[in-house]
Amino acid sequence: MTESQHNSGSQKKGIRGIKGFEGIFLFLALGLCWQFTTTMLPIQHSALYPTPAVTFKALLDSMPELLKGTWSSFLILIPGYLLAVLFGSVWGIIAGSIKWIHRVFDPFAKVAAPIPPTVYVPYAIALMPTFRISAIMVVFIGAFWPVFVNAAAGAASVPLRYRDNAGILGFGRFEYMRRVVFPAALPNIFSGMAVGLALAFILLTVAELFGANQGLGRFVQYYADYADYPRMVAGILYTGMVTFATMALLDFVKRRLLFWVR
Repeated sequence: MTESQHNSGSQKKGIRGIKGFEGIFLFLALGLCWQFTTTMLPIQHSALYPTPAVTFKALLDSMPELLKGTWSSFLILIPGYLLAVLFGSVWGIIAGSIKWIHRVFDPFAKVAAPIPPTVYVPYAIALMPTFRISAIMVVFIGAFWPVFVNAAAGAASVPLRYRDNAGILGFGRFEYMRRVVFPAALPNIFSGMAVGLALAFILLTVAELFGANQGLGRFVQYYADYADYPRMVAGILYTGMVTFATMALLDFVKRRLLFWVR
């Protein structure tokens, strides 16, 4: 083996070793930029820009309160999101499989789906008896449409030969949807679930800014009102980490269930 071939092989091994850690390098670069801008540059109103050390100290000090807020937020997020996944998947498969239902529901979906769910927050809080119920409803509305649209698209894209084969096997409509359409539409449903989960976190935080007594959004708003910016930034970072962990969990479940999709 020539020296150039050896060097080329070493470079390829080095690249393979780095692969998968690009995101970590980006976070390290952003952390260095944060450290540099808050310690080395002359920034006006420096209290608005806490250093990483100050922020992480505030994060550690606030961890009991943040964990309590996480539990409160998830008591809203989980019911609203799971209901959205259930109804969005079922109704999407029905609307995507049965043409006359699609023709009836599609005009309404085209009008209702583009409406930003945040506009429902003040009315839902005024309408519902408790804040938790109103926030669950808002999360449900926001997560429902991505799941429904993707489920309907997945059901509509099932090849006709699958239906013909199901007819030959004697499947009824319900059995056809359960055993043929649902598995075929699962990749699309998980795509909608990912979008819906991201929207659910956004809507949850917005709702908590309006009327919650505790929760991740309330934590950030509370310390912003009192100009405690280290804790406010710590709350933002913590919310991002919780969102990332939840999205990663959903992606893990998707990869385990959809093992045939790569």
